[in-house]
Amino acid sequence: MILDQLWAGLDAFGAYSTPLGWMAIGLFLFGAILEYYDREYARPAVALAWGIFGVFWLSLVHHFIFVQRSIVEGLGSLIAIPLAIYIGALLWRGRDSLFVLSRAIAIMGVVYFSAVSVPVVNQLLIESVTRQTEFLMQLLGYSPQVVDGTTLTYPDGSTVNIAKKSNPFRSTFVFDTSDIGYMEQPVLTYTIVMACTGIGSMAIFIGLILAVRAPAERKLRALAVSIPVIYVLNLFRNVFIGITFGNQMTNFFPDVVMAVFSLESQWQVSYIISDRIVAQGLSVVALVVITWLVVRELPEVLSIIEDVLYVLTRQEYDLQDALGFVPPESDPA
Repeated sequence: MILDQLWAGLDAFGAYSTPLGWMAIGLFLFGAILEYYDREYARPAVALAWGIFGVFWLSLVHHFIFVQRSIVEGLGSLIAIPLAIYIGALLWRGRDSLFVLSRAIAIMGVVYFSAVSVPVVNQLLIESVTRQTEFLMQLLGYSPQVVDGTTLTYPDGSTVNIAKKSNPFRSTFVFDTSDIGYMEQPVLTYTIVMACTGIGSMAIFIGLILAVRAPAERKLRALAVSIPVIYVLNLFRNVFIGITFGNQMTNFFPDVVMAVFSLESQWQVSYIISDRIVAQGLSVVALVVITWLVVRELPEVLSIIEDVLYVLTRQEYDLQDALGFVPPESDPA
């Protein structure tokens, strides 16, 4: 009973995630401006921003765990709550190196929330990624119908809402399921949403790269080895999920998966395995590799990673020395 009330409260609290996100980003930006003049003026604003950032992640817990059913994002949001508050406390106590991480969060937030909030940008990204995903699927011999709108008309003439789709963009793949025996419906739909564009991962690296102080040439090289790679890998991810889910190719251990993820129908199993387990797991590996490529071009990013490791372990690290990634001596101070 108590747990039910807790989850219901978190569900209702999720309605405040967007204003909380903007509030935190606004404070991070305000703190970055103040830091330019005097860090002591900036310290209270940035510490408060970290506290609000922790509350922002709290507002997303129910969404990631119960709506998205994402292990990676669910655990990440739970871990982010105490970490954000702890980082704010460390910065308040005088760990000034965390100002760099704070600037990175400000830039990440501006990039991500601007893309999500501006309708024109939103539609451009989603429909562009849809067209490119469609092209790659066709190269592999798969040609599902791609439709716009928020409703779908079945072959028998009945109309249903496309699951979790709130915009009319041309972004939904329709797969025929007539040859799949356990299906309760004639078609499956796979919709490209903002999370499928890779903007979240790209925003992270844009923030990390632009937040450090280094020559513009090396920053541009770091952006060149990260953003295009993320974009292309994300297209492959969409193709993999779309084909394997739409054709029910990963419907493994359905009883176990349905029990663990509280699924209502067997056809959902293939999506959970393809997206929430395989694709998200490989995404973590890919981000580690891309980070390695970035620090080879921009070792200054390691200072942010060192701070994150300190927050997690309470031990100091010198990754630039340990990995041999040292900024060129010819760089200006």
